[in-house]
Amino acid sequence: MKNKMVHDLAIAGMLFALGLTLPFLTGQIPEIGSMLLPMHIPALLAGFILGWKYGLVIGASLPIIRSLLFSAPPLYPKAVAMSVELAAYGFFAALFFLIIFKKKNLVSVYASLILSMIIGRAIKGVVSAFLYGTAENPYTFSAFITSTFLEAIPGIIIQLILIPAILVAIKRVHVNL
Repeated sequence: MKNKMVHDLAIAGMLFALGLTLPFLTGQIPEIGSMLLPMHIPALLAGFILGWKYGLVIGASLPIIRSLLFSAPPLYPKAVAMSVELAAYGFFAALFFLIIFKKKNLVSVYASLILSMIIGRAIKGVVSAFLYGTAENPYTFSAFITSTFLEAIPGIIIQLILIPAILVAIKRVHVNL
């Protein structure tokens, strides 16, 4: 039990560090980061690999901590909305993959991933509408569709390729995560 906890904390630390550093690949350019979604990958992986608690905590804390350390993304309202979105990703990825779907195969990985992404984006839309509304900057439905889906297509494609590939590779090398 103690070894499992240490193991999980080590994996969580690596995923958290990955979430803090991956956005540097976009060169701190918000437009590119919004397209490639680098912080989303560790949050989703945490849910798939470590479960809902780690997925939720890593997803919720990454944008806030990154904003406080590097001023990107801007704390309010963007990082706050992202933290809710990424928390939902980590939570729902674990819920669907580890709890709801009985077979642990590629189909359940994709189903869990797609469902998590849809729910996380919907939650971000609701939270963004509230947060931007309080900042007197209305968040319209067209802004939601544009920022959440259209601008994010490259990142969504990367997630749909990379997350299953990583999970298959972990399973293939018989790493017990």
